Amino acid sequence: MPEMPTFTFHFEVAAPLSAVAAFHRDAKALPRLTPPPIFIQLHRAEALAEGSRVDMTMWFGPIPVAWTAVHDRVEPLTGFRDTAVRSPMQRWQHTHRFTALAADRTAVHEHIAYAYHPGPRGWFSRLLFNPPGLWLLFAYRRWATRRALNRRPAQGAA
Repeated sequence: MPEMPTFTFHFEVAAPLSAVAAFHRDAKALPRLTPPPIFIQLHRAEALAEGSRVDMTMWFGPIPVAWTAVHDRVEPLTGFRDTAVRSPMQRWQHTHRFTALAADRTAVHEHIAYAYHPGPRGWFSRLLFNPPGLWLLFAYRRWATRRALNRRPAQGAA
């Protein structure tokens, strides 16, 4: 089997490792991490654990895209992997890793290995999940994560 294309994205958040991990463990954060005009409709979101599932519909405007992911390699503080078992992609494995840089600073590492379906079936996914589109998605996720979690000094603190 040929090697799958990959996409990686890294960023830092001014928040403790435990806060970043907890935010990403909660499937309800998915809609907050998804840029408009995409809308996420969660149908089933089990608590993150080995073998847990998330069933959702991603709405690209009026176009619904069914997606089911199964989690594995779950480590409560350092990350997890989700593998699509139903999606427009032939293969999709997304690894989330969190690393403490300091008590109040965490690095987020995103890595996706993916493959499109061949021929016309893969055209739609190539439009939506191409490298520039993935970069825009994860740039938004960086912004949304920082917005939700960045610690700000108290008023008047140096």
